[in-house]
Amino acid sequence: MSDKLIQIETPFVFNGENQREFDALIGRYPVKEAAMLPTLHLAQRQVGYITPAVMKYVAEQLEVSVMKVKDVVTFYPMFFEEPVGEYVIRVCHTLPCALRDCKGVLDHLKAKLDTDVASETNLAKGTTPDGKFTLMKVECLASCDVAPVIMVNGDLHKNLTSEKVDEILNDLSEK
Repeated sequence: MSDKLIQIETPFVFNGENQREFDALIGRYPVKEAAMLPTLHLAQRQVGYITPAVMKYVAEQLEVSVMKVKDVVTFYPMFFEEPVGEYVIRVCHTLPCALRDCKGVLDHLKAKLDTDVASETNLAKGTTPDGKFTLMKVECLASCDVAPVIMVNGDLHKNLTSEKVDEILNDLSEK
């Protein structure tokens, strides 16, 4: 017999506000499945990441298989299957940002947050102990003309310097 605890996940449902948003959203699509991405975004905003219970619920709501939802969640890097910080900081490291010192921005963030960079298989590695920030490198944020850039949750920050990064972190820490 194993000493491991069996963890049972609580079923997921949208809260009242998100259910109303989902109901309005689903009416805009001719086929329910077409609402997959916005529905997953809505669920992730509620929970913070996509759990197996969330996938099951979304599959039921959209009348698709759980595997189809899992395929979408694992394909797109904006969906997380494990907890992340309250603020997810994505640092672009493609060539235009690299030429404008994104490495310096990333190194500064690592030092200020006292954390490493998350990997696809280990988001906790890049999450601060207080759970406030998760630091990630991403391929492209489509803002080459204003490099280097980071995205904090959905907000893009451009033409970064160490000083601008400090301002951003200070503003987020005060929230």
